[in-house]
Amino acid sequence: MAKRNKSLMKGESKSSWGDTIKTIVYALLIALVVRTVAFQPFNIPSGSMIPTLLVGDYLFVSKYSYGYSRYSLPFGLGFFPGRIFGSEPERGDVAVFRHPPHNDEDYIKRIIGLPGDRIQMQGGTLFINGKAVPRDRIADDATKDTYGRVQRVPQYLETLPNGVQYVIRESRNDSGMTDTTREYVVPAGHYFAMGDNRDESLDSRGRNAEGAQGFFVPYENLIGPAQIIFFSTDGTGGWFRPWRWPVATRWGRIFQSVD
Repeated sequence: MAKRNKSLMKGESKSSWGDTIKTIVYALLIALVVRTVAFQPFNIPSGSMIPTLLVGDYLFVSKYSYGYSRYSLPFGLGFFPGRIFGSEPERGDVAVFRHPPHNDEDYIKRIIGLPGDRIQMQGGTLFINGKAVPRDRIADDATKDTYGRVQRVPQYLETLPNGVQYVIRESRNDSGMTDTTREYVVPAGHYFAMGDNRDESLDSRGRNAEGAQGFFVPYENLIGPAQIIFFSTDGTGGWFRPWRWPVATRWGRIFQSVD
């Protein structure tokens, strides 16, 4: 009897381990499917979308909103041309896309121009199809530099023709290299993207202070619109400084929607 019970316990132990492994495998498969077809996490490494997005924000991007292209899949391993179940982005969307022309990095910007639009900057004011986009001055953003000195950056509330509103920054007071540009005509099947931190963003407006070339975003390169911030940190609490984690976390930004 004792031997039988011992044998039974061994069988139950093996069964328990097998069930645990199956659960882990199923969980991983579900996570992979969700990441591939539904939502993908991204983190913000640069300040081109300040104040909408901050360095250290972690957010979910909706991959099904625009349909699927090769860049919707892990490692860009597409097995179909173009886009399936496609849906057009709306003006004002904060979208993640694969940066052309090399298509080897993910960028996040705001969709400003749609196919066929005429886009131009004049003295910091955005013009769409010959009409100035309204912007209203709001309170300056007061930040500290590396020496602890307070810097005040002008901010404006910009309102697109479809009513989408958001805050932009003009750190060079409307005299940055991309605050006045030529008129761009957005090609068919492409989009014009800009950062909300207007003077600190490499985007569709052309060469920035570093001399980098601008770009139009092909429809195929779109991955999806940013939906919600699920975590945010100011960077002062690294992996080896766990005692800083509660202070470094920007608790007020968690679960904020991205508009």
